[in-house]
Amino acid sequence: MSTVPRSTAFLTDHYELTMLRAALRSGAAGRRAVFEVFTRSLPAGRRYGVVAGTGRLLAAIEDFRFGAAEIEHLTAFGVVDADTADWLASYRFRGDITGFAEGEPFLPDTPVLVVEGTFAECVLLETLVLSVLNHDSAIAAAGARMIAAAGRRPCLEMGGRRTHEQAAVAAARAAYIVGFAATSNLEAARDYGVPSVGTSAHAFTLAHDSEPEAFAAQVAALGADTTLLVDTYDVHAGIANAVAAAGAGELGAIRLDSGDPVTVARAARAQLDELGAAATRIVVTGDLDEHAIARLAAAPVDSYGVGTRLVTGAGAPTAGFVYKLVEVDGHPVAKASIGKRTRGGRKDVLRRLGPDGTAVADLVMCRPLADGSAPTPASAPSPAPLPVPVSAPAARGADRSLLVPLVRSGELVDRALVGAAGVARARAHHQSALESLPAGARDVAFGRPCLPVVFAGEGVRASA
Repeated sequence: MSTVPRSTAFLTDHYELTMLRAALRSGAAGRRAVFEVFTRSLPAGRRYGVVAGTGRLLAAIEDFRFGAAEIEHLTAFGVVDADTADWLASYRFRGDITGFAEGEPFLPDTPVLVVEGTFAECVLLETLVLSVLNHDSAIAAAGARMIAAAGRRPCLEMGGRRTHEQAAVAAARAAYIVGFAATSNLEAARDYGVPSVGTSAHAFTLAHDSEPEAFAAQVAALGADTTLLVDTYDVHAGIANAVAAAGAGELGAIRLDSGDPVTVARAARAQLDELGAAATRIVVTGDLDEHAIARLAAAPVDSYGVGTRLVTGAGAPTAGFVYKLVEVDGHPVAKASIGKRTRGGRKDVLRRLGPDGTAVADLVMCRPLADGSAPTPASAPSPAPLPVPVSAPAARGADRSLLVPLVRSGELVDRALVGAAGVARARAHHQSALESLPAGARDVAFGRPCLPVVFAGEGVRASA
């Protein structure tokens, strides 16, 4: 058994440890380093991304320790030598982390997380950081589009059976942050305070001798306000049986899980009204995504249950984040690889708001070097800027700093960043931050990023 409970140290790649081993020998391990997390582009047609997973990541970093069992495995298989094993035995992250608040919308090329410390302690976190943020942010971005398409109608997350069991918990958490009302996943409810819901599947109806018998049993157990699944056999007959079992004025809802949802929902609403069940709600499920939900906007639907398309990112299962070294001992460093260039230097990100409070641009600025000078252009090669002007308001007070402190000297700045409290905070922040984006940002039709990204001294890098 490991001496480190719930160690997350092996949620990483082999090469993180071979780099550490070589860096300890070369002396690079102790150099002061700054790593930034960003994406070079959004999925085609998306107007913004959403940062999610920060609370999970911070909790995982706290548990990123190498106990006796972990070190024994690494030495037995020759991954590390004795000196590296000794270094790992006392490892914990003691640096600083700043980042976008969880739930914050983001644009391409803006650093959403900054990790600062020694090269050795920071490089070990690369895979963990990317695996958490790439997954959760992909789910959050897809979920935000579904919420936008649904308008005031609630969305329920029910994708646990369509992904890895732990990914299901993370997906439910991310979906709740961007506005989903509840989840079917009990672990997400226990760990993160996400409300859980659920009634029955087709198997419950099939386990009884008849549909009326199944409905009567469910109503007896759960009450007339339950949701009855009416399409196991014939929808028209199912609705009649549901109303008979619960009572015309009592039946809470019916669920439709097959057929053309627009057509079926309209027929169901007409039948319910005719039977005197005008207050009975209609829940639609079955491979919904933001586009299917948008097509249902004019249909008589009260809520949506979303599974497969949500937990797979609606076609974009990763946010595309990368983790790149941008500064060593106070000096900018950058890749010059074709198609994968980076900008050197530690950066700040500001969201500029217009007079009406609506965001007009994200501004990215390199911090001065340790000697007070600005980074040289040669240290941060980049493509030519796009010639798109951005009018900036005169008042500096209209800028909102997006990078906020998360960890200082290895300690969380606030315990409420993790667990259920962190989820509640992120959900509230997402709603507030989303309201400041241009109205078109919430359009689920194919489009370009909703804001330009402006690099100080370079002009516009990405435009709306």
